[in-house]
Amino acid sequence: MIVRTLDEITDTDADIKTPNWRSKRIILAKEGVGFSVHETTLYAGTVNDFWYANHIEAVFVFEGEGEVTNKATGETHQLRPGSLYLLNDHDKHQVRPKTDMRTVCVFNPPVTGAEVHDENGVYPLLNESGERIA
Repeated sequence: MIVRTLDEITDTDADIKTPNWRSKRIILAKEGVGFSVHETTLYAGTVNDFWYANHIEAVFVFEGEGEVTNKATGETHQLRPGSLYLLNDHDKHQVRPKTDMRTVCVFNPPVTGAEVHDENGVYPLLNESGERIA
């Protein structure tokens, strides 16, 4: 059994901070469970373009409001506490938080924690040692 708190992760190497968002990586590939879990805060007024070409991501909003747009279709969905969106087709998307938006994100395959978004908003596929697979 693994039990962790956000306090244990805060300001460690599993607490990733950018100008647009902060992601606390709670469960990573090294745990060997087939998925990773992150608590991510997206900051109000930012525009975030993502494309997880190598991962499926589910995002559950538990605080704040914003919107997500499917960049292929232009369809926009409002997000508020209790909303979940699933990027089941490796969807290119844009997230625009109206307020700070706190979320729980689940990735499959799991991320290692060493990933950095590339110029297309993509995380590379890494093995548990942080070596690029794809």
